[in-house]
Amino acid sequence: MPPRSLEIGPAGKAAARAIVRARTARGYSQRQLAARVTALGRPMTATALSRIERTVRRCDIDDFVAIATALGAAPRTLLASFPRDRGHAERAEHSRRSPVGQTGDAPHH
Repeated sequence: MPPRSLEIGPAGKAAARAIVRARTARGYSQRQLAARVTALGRPMTATALSRIERTVRRCDIDDFVAIATALGAAPRTLLASFPRDRGHAERAEHSRRSPVGQTGDAPHH
């Protein structure tokens, strides 16, 4: 039986988006970033990085830490925009739409 492919979840997708944002903000090509990661001792090709960014390939934690280091960023900084849980994101969206705060109390005018 062939191995089952593992779907990339929301955290993996957020990590991929964060890598792309940080890489482009620093003006690195995929080839340049892959070379920086390789220079840190974690061999990576531009193709592998492209697959990570497009969420075709899973990014394991060692790759993620090496990529973050090559970008000059702390790994947690790259994930800072990812909500801790779905309820958090839904509550934040609700509070932006609703005149009632998260406590359920009506706003004081």
